[in-house]
Amino acid sequence: MSEDEIGNQVEQIAERKVFANEFSISSTEYYNAAATGIRPSKSFEIYSFEYKGEERLKHKDVVYRVVRTETRGEKTRITCERVAADG
Repeated sequence: MSEDEIGNQVEQIAERKVFANEFSISSTEYYNAAATGIRPSKSFEIYSFEYKGEERLKHKDVVYRVVRTETRGEKTRITCERVAADG
């Protein structure tokens, strides 16, 4: 967080590129998650050392919220849902 010229707290977003494998969400996974109010739309797999606990990601100019991570050895699978546009 930083402050603007009149002292308001402003969130700063730092972007970085990470290479990932993209996966679709299975219908079983989708419906199980939907029962808890989550609507997963994409899943990505990256090297575990590249994941720093981010809560959001951008893919093809669309912002997604991370809803689950699963680490297996050197790979981490990130499941996310699309974020609705503000305003």
